[in-house]
Amino acid sequence: MKFRALASSDADSPDPPAEGYPTRFRRTQGSAGGHPGHPVMRGGDCVRRKPFRHIGLLAGFMLAAGAASAADLLQVYHDALAHDARYAASRAQREANQEKRVQGRSALLPTLGIAAGAQRNDTEITLPKDASGVQPPPTNRRYNSNSYALQLSAPLFRVQNWHQYKEGELQTELANSVFNQETQDLILRTAEAYFNVLNARDSLRAIMQLRTAAAEQLELARTSFKVGTVTVTDVHEAQSRFDLASAQEIAARNTLAVALEALARIIGRSPEELAGLKPGVMLSRPEPDNIDSWVNAAEKGNYGVQAQTLAREIAVREYQRARAGHLPTLDLVASHSRNTRPSVSIERTEGSTVGVQLDMPLYQGGYVSSRTRETAALRIKADSDLEEARRTAALAAREAYLGVTSGMAQVQALEAAQISSTSSLEANQLGYKVGVRINIDVLNAQSQLADTVQKLARARYDTLLAQLRLKASIGSLGEEDVRAINALLEAQSRNSTSDIRPLFNTLPLLNGSR
Repeated sequence: MKFRALASSDADSPDPPAEGYPTRFRRTQGSAGGHPGHPVMRGGDCVRRKPFRHIGLLAGFMLAAGAASAADLLQVYHDALAHDARYAASRAQREANQEKRVQGRSALLPTLGIAAGAQRNDTEITLPKDASGVQPPPTNRRYNSNSYALQLSAPLFRVQNWHQYKEGELQTELANSVFNQETQDLILRTAEAYFNVLNARDSLRAIMQLRTAAAEQLELARTSFKVGTVTVTDVHEAQSRFDLASAQEIAARNTLAVALEALARIIGRSPEELAGLKPGVMLSRPEPDNIDSWVNAAEKGNYGVQAQTLAREIAVREYQRARAGHLPTLDLVASHSRNTRPSVSIERTEGSTVGVQLDMPLYQGGYVSSRTRETAALRIKADSDLEEARRTAALAAREAYLGVTSGMAQVQALEAAQISSTSSLEANQLGYKVGVRINIDVLNAQSQLADTVQKLARARYDTLLAQLRLKASIGSLGEEDVRAINALLEAQSRNSTSDIRPLFNTLPLLNGSR
């Protein structure tokens, strides 16, 4: 998969969606005799009230500071590696499962143990009567006894232990595969959250521009109504579109806030300014440009398939270990012991033994047979799970491939639609001024342009995510792919959240009055 950015004629304009929208109008707190929050006409232009002049300067300073310290996708991904709770849990689980290999190997190694003891003895000895019938007095003996024993046992033939060792190796490999899949998932989750913020930011900007254009059209309709060139219906239509754009702006701000919180959940902190897409970004088609090649690679290299393959091998080992429960076991055993004063008449004993021990299970209440049937059924289940994983990986590869190819076509179509919508808006505005178009035509053209801008931004981000998902479907998504996407981003002074969040509290409250 290759990513490349190509310069375009809009390279000097960091805000392409602004095309077609007049910018000389600004929001105000209210206007005499008009709707609260509507622009104030003064000499053909709208002016801002003095209190908002300070807010504009503050936003400008924040814009300049945000552009200098904007974080890109690579920096956000590194933050996610360090702070994402889900990834940290997966890393700890992987470290824990690395011990499965050591635990399985321990069953093949000898075991060595020592036992020691000490006791206090108090013995009373009563002797039998002598020949004359006299009973000798009893004798009390008090002494200490000490002992220790060193025991060694080494398995010579234990089939169950061998399968347990191989199963531990497979479980370690499974842990690595699951962790690699979680790493890919972290890249996808981070990129999706990052692009959701950018998309919400672009949508909010488009709606704010739509609201500004609706305010301009409203003032134009009011002015025309005063001179008698339009009816009151035109004013009400413009007022309705302005109120609708204001409501959409509030919803868009909420969407942006939620997207920022979703990203903060991954990186463990509130995100700073984020770099946006460069103007004129062009994406190349997948390489190889053949969907079957990607599907075949996904059926083999997908981490979900790899994990299920290992899970199936573990199920086979578990079945073999259960069947080995009927087999005998043979161990080498050795011991060395020493006892001091084990009895009154013995001062010390010491000895060593070496031998082999054979155990042959004859009947264990049906446990071994039941366990064998259970593991046989689980082995069949593992076969089905593996086939399902292959089909899921193939479907994911197809969806991602089609998402890239269709997304690129959709981006091209929406770019053409944006140019057409901009031309349509300009033509309708000119027609309205010369009297061949009515107010609703201009309002519809404004809404159509704003909708096209939002769909175009969403299509671009969805295509980038589809490219990452396509790489993930074959198990090859890594940091180098994040770097490739990151090369398409740049810090943009007007393309940041700093020009959005400070204005939230200054949004005029519309009470619906006329």
